[in-house]
Amino acid sequence: MSVARLLAAILVALLPGVVTAKVLRVSPTAPHAYRTVRAAIDALPSFGGEVRIAPGTYREKLWITKPNVHLIGTGKRAEDVVLVYGDSSVNVGNTYNTPSVYVAGDGFRADNLTIVNDWDKTHANAQAVALAVSGDRAVFSHVRILGNQDTLYLVHPQNERSRQYFSDCYVEGHVDFVFGNANAYFHHCELHGLKRANIFFTAQSRDSPTEDSAFVFDHCRLTGYAAPGGVFLGRAWRLYARVIWLDTQIDIPVDPRGWREWYPNRSTTLLTAYYAEYRSAGIGASPTTREPHAHILTEAEAAQWSLDNFFHGDTSWIGLSSPGSAN
Repeated sequence: MSVARLLAAILVALLPGVVTAKVLRVSPTAPHAYRTVRAAIDALPSFGGEVRIAPGTYREKLWITKPNVHLIGTGKRAEDVVLVYGDSSVNVGNTYNTPSVYVAGDGFRADNLTIVNDWDKTHANAQAVALAVSGDRAVFSHVRILGNQDTLYLVHPQNERSRQYFSDCYVEGHVDFVFGNANAYFHHCELHGLKRANIFFTAQSRDSPTEDSAFVFDHCRLTGYAAPGGVFLGRAWRLYARVIWLDTQIDIPVDPRGWREWYPNRSTTLLTAYYAEYRSAGIGASPTTREPHAHILTEAEAAQWSLDNFFHGDTSWIGLSSPGSAN
């Protein structure tokens, strides 16, 4: 070994913070692996990298600000790797600080793992986010996202783009459990409503009629509890909420109106929100009884919400060979 290479090796050995590879491993027991996901993410270079996580349950709160972080569960199923924490608005004071995993860095990816907020397992219901995403170009594949109220929070930073793509994912909750304001596209995902008096699958919060923001669900499936107070496709958190369901299999008895006011008999959000469906099927599909201001799309109108159109032709960051469309 040359003197220069020997000195470099000694320097690396003396500086534990130096990262020599962009692929790091996390395991509860494996030698030379990080014991926590947080430690592995912290050890990645500033430009990001890959973290491969062995089966196990990791109770830690993750706030990810580095770009291009890729978390991969190495188990056989998404259930084998669980990232869990249990904050709520009750104990941290607001919804924003509750996520078990918060992704602020651009170019994030997650595959084959589960993200959980388990506050409601031992406490009364409260806003308790499992996953929040404000970074741009985030991709989730075969990820389970579990909570109750406000499970998945999609954040649109002011004057910045926030695009997310979910493929073959599972999201469960009951009140407004997919909520926020971003350009989010869900393909072949299942949304499952948990037992409660009312269930609201979405609460989108687009602020103005010119804002480029919407939730699109393409060939997804809705399942869950037949809530006595009604199951609704969504309610508008802000005046110009925009949610589109394409070829949805609705295997839960949705209220015939489909959508509900934020505050019944007080607010008028249904007048300005854009709520739409195309070719819904199943026991909850009822195009002739939907709320009068909702839209039942034609084939041509639905095509405007295809993946390529939704992201204005810029889908290379998704990295899937056949990511699907509205057809």
